[in-house]
Amino acid sequence: MVQSIFDLTGHRAFISGSSRGIGFTIARGLAEAGAEIVLNARNAAEVDKARQELAAAGHRVHARPFDVSDPAAVAKNIDAIEAEIGAIDILFNNAGIQRRGPLVDVTAQTWRDVMSVNVDSVFIVGQAVARHMIPRGRGKIVNTCSVGSELARPTIAPYTTSKGAVKMLTKSMCAEWARHGLQINGIGPGYFKTELNVALHTNPAFNQWVETRTPAGRWGELPELVGVAVFLASEASSYVNGQVFYVDGGFTAVM
Repeated sequence: MVQSIFDLTGHRAFISGSSRGIGFTIARGLAEAGAEIVLNARNAAEVDKARQELAAAGHRVHARPFDVSDPAAVAKNIDAIEAEIGAIDILFNNAGIQRRGPLVDVTAQTWRDVMSVNVDSVFIVGQAVARHMIPRGRGKIVNTCSVGSELARPTIAPYTTSKGAVKMLTKSMCAEWARHGLQINGIGPGYFKTELNVALHTNPAFNQWVETRTPAGRWGELPELVGVAVFLASEASSYVNGQVFYVDGGFTAVM
């Protein structure tokens, strides 16, 4: 009984930004739990490489490269996935970018770029998928938040602003769509060694700061995100809604 409520066999998941890093790790974890996977990123070659890796491991997987911040591309592709592959039961809005620099020097274009990918795509894809989920009366949406949804740090103002917005969009989705049988939650990773923050974990001073600041005394390992991802994608979380789960080694728990 306990194992069965985490089983994703027969379910289909679309994960944006899933050719590498956190998105690919979550995709692989969901696949290992039994889900059929639809991978997505803008770079077609990278998405197909990720597809081949999961397919070689025996998983059912598809590649759908397109820009999730483009409303027309999203509408076209989500409808096509529903018609050609099947219903999207699980959505992970994971696509994101980072742009670092002093706030006083951030250009309007940089600000718009970060908001477009990190916030707009969550709204655009979430809305497109929900329009199919709501008539079915079921669905799981999981948005990638961050410790930056709660805490600020110098030089990443566009990013933390965007992730704060994703946290509130997650709650807003819950407020409107939970009554239709959807569960919408977020995952807030702490400091993980990904390609998005390679400049940080290769910096000795910053690396020491993270290890000192984090109660667990270390960076997170990507597989440590899989457990909460499977939980939020499965029936195990059927009454969990509008929450953000911080997987951060205690980072947001202490001063």
